[in-house]
Amino acid sequence: MVQRQRFHRWREGEAHIFDDEESRGRKKPKLFYLLLLLLLLLLSFLSCSFVVVPELFGSDSFGVDSEGAGENHVANAPPCSSMSNGTICCDRSGFRSDVCIMKGDVRTHSPSYSVFLYLSKQPSRFVDFISSVHRAAQGHDDQELQREKIRPYTRKWENTIMDKIDELDLIVKKDTMGADHRCDVWHSVPALLFSTGGYTGNLYHEFNDGILPLYITSQHFKKEVVFVILAYHNWWIMKYENILSHLSNYPPIDFSGDKRTHCFPEAIVGLKIHDDLIVDPSLMKGNESILDFRHFLDRAYQPRRNGSIPDKKRGIQLKLNQAASVPALRQSMTINKDDQKHRVKKPKLIILSRSGSRALVNEDCLVKMAEEMGFIVEVSRPDRTTELAKMYSLLNESEVMVGVHGAALTHLLFLKPGSVLIQVIPLGTDSPAETCYGKPARELGCEYIGYKILPRESSLYSEYDRGDPVLTNPKSVTKKGWQYTKEIYLDRQNVSLDMRRFHRRLLQAYDYSFAKINGQVSYNQTTKLFKPC
Repeated sequence: MVQRQRFHRWREGEAHIFDDEESRGRKKPKLFYLLLLLLLLLLSFLSCSFVVVPELFGSDSFGVDSEGAGENHVANAPPCSSMSNGTICCDRSGFRSDVCIMKGDVRTHSPSYSVFLYLSKQPSRFVDFISSVHRAAQGHDDQELQREKIRPYTRKWENTIMDKIDELDLIVKKDTMGADHRCDVWHSVPALLFSTGGYTGNLYHEFNDGILPLYITSQHFKKEVVFVILAYHNWWIMKYENILSHLSNYPPIDFSGDKRTHCFPEAIVGLKIHDDLIVDPSLMKGNESILDFRHFLDRAYQPRRNGSIPDKKRGIQLKLNQAASVPALRQSMTINKDDQKHRVKKPKLIILSRSGSRALVNEDCLVKMAEEMGFIVEVSRPDRTTELAKMYSLLNESEVMVGVHGAALTHLLFLKPGSVLIQVIPLGTDSPAETCYGKPARELGCEYIGYKILPRESSLYSEYDRGDPVLTNPKSVTKKGWQYTKEIYLDRQNVSLDMRRFHRRLLQAYDYSFAKINGQVSYNQTTKLFKPC
């Protein structure tokens, strides 16, 4: 258990000196006091210099070595790119998150929500004495050399949610001889500390605020890193097991639940984040992009997908594949155009169904129209407990996904590049629709179609006068603040699609996807045959 210890005992020889001075009881001249004052000022200056500019004392435990210092002044070098053992470096320049790095003898202490960094190298006895006197005069703990505070969550600008995130104290202390700093669990790899509090429970925020920043921050460790999690949830660990196991070779640690002292050679506290569902190649060491994250998801979920196919079904598929590869010249000569028509592949359409707010009122009509158009249609109703491996398998094998703006559209990360995303955009949600899903979909290489509904397609049309700004000028309402957007447009609005109007967008997706999987243009006549529900 980490304990704070205070040392105010003078060294034995020095104590005798002061005792002798007092016992003599001599009257000191003014010059003596003046010299003593100057000496104390000199000692204070030297002690400050030791703390602020430790390089002057030749101690590499407190400062950056000459080589590191040179690297630190390289133009455009990222913050904390060069630091020595025994130091904490915090990058607080980001709008979305803070990240601190601790190098050296790092030890967790969950009861006090602290992470300690102990310095084992001792300065000279003279400097040690000066520093202790100076800190005692200032009323500071003579053990503590540096302290930083951090809330390791990626919504730094949002005070209301950050106030609910546990705050960590990061403390550098001198490892004094005889101090009891036991270590219960030794780790030979770095620790990465972050919180799964905040908006966890919402799929969009779980990926945007957690999983994607975790990938950005940890992937370069090549799985040689331990995740130490604040606000630990067993369900979250189970839900993202496939992803976590492909980012770390070690089981995650529950920071507050595990009372043992864990020791690491390094700790990164906080996660790096670039933008909404985005990986910025210019900020990655290997120039990785969101497409690399998509390939990472393939590696995480493909084994589960392959393993989920029953052996009998897999055997049948194997025989069919073998039969298809055997030359069948006689059969191919007798195939006519009607047979070819039946052999074409139908594109698969996934409709993400919502309940509650922003529900698609005439969803059944959409299913009917899509099937008549030629799609294979499947309606999915994912919730918080839905297994992500199943959603990956479903969407990875589809060509088109349709859904009303909302967290479920985060599943676009499971679409193959070249797939189509149609986002139904309710009134007042233009900006978040583009930021959260439109731009990421294009970055992923998907064809994106944003369908902005008209006022008459919104349930708000029956609640407000035809000339009300809520219907005619949603921007003027959303400018008042996020609370207005949430209360009016997100929580109280449902959608009833104008099927004639939406038909054109869906047909556009059908023709594109049909040509993509069949290598030919479709001869779809549903524009003439379509009858509204």
